[in-house]
Amino acid sequence: MTPDLAAARRAIPPFTPGMRIGLLGGSFNPPHLAHRAISQFAIKRLKLDRLWWLVSPGNPLKDISSLREIDARVAAAQSVADDPRIRVSRLEAVIGTRYTADTLRYLRRHCPGARFVWIMGADNLAQFHRWQQWQQIAAEVPIAVIDRPPTSLRALAAPAAQRLMRMRIPTDKAATLADRAAPAWVFLTGLKSPVSSTALRNPDGSWKT
Repeated sequence: MTPDLAAARRAIPPFTPGMRIGLLGGSFNPPHLAHRAISQFAIKRLKLDRLWWLVSPGNPLKDISSLREIDARVAAAQSVADDPRIRVSRLEAVIGTRYTADTLRYLRRHCPGARFVWIMGADNLAQFHRWQQWQQIAAEVPIAVIDRPPTSLRALAAPAAQRLMRMRIPTDKAATLADRAAPAWVFLTGLKSPVSSTALRNPDGSWKT
């Protein structure tokens, strides 16, 4: 679809050239305190200025039959974020992208000077090789992987991690990641949160209260 340019501009949070911005994509169905904890952890370890939550219309690798409407998920995410450094965006729904690779290309084209870092949990690294154009994603922006036990070993042994192993930087260099040319990635440990969106959903897809 052809995006409404004015709507697309509104969907991109404010930024200035040179700003170091983390990107955390997901369904946020529902958003929860671990999303905020991961974000604040990444901001601190990577020395980010902002972190944007990109609320997806739907994950192509997951069943979306129980997915709440995006308006509800965006509103809930804004309530949970509760940090001026964290901004919530429905950009993908506005510009009509389904895949992260397309979203990243759009952001790089329309946010000149921004220094983006893609943020993902270790559970996503474990299946990263199944993502559409995953190698292009790795070539587009640096990636920070946040450890999420018990998937640590499986994630680091997964095909994508093995293919990118030579591009991995030491954790004590994490603060330099946003300034590095892709491909570059870091695996960050130290955040221990067992909460997941799956655990916060009832069998019928409704959110637990």
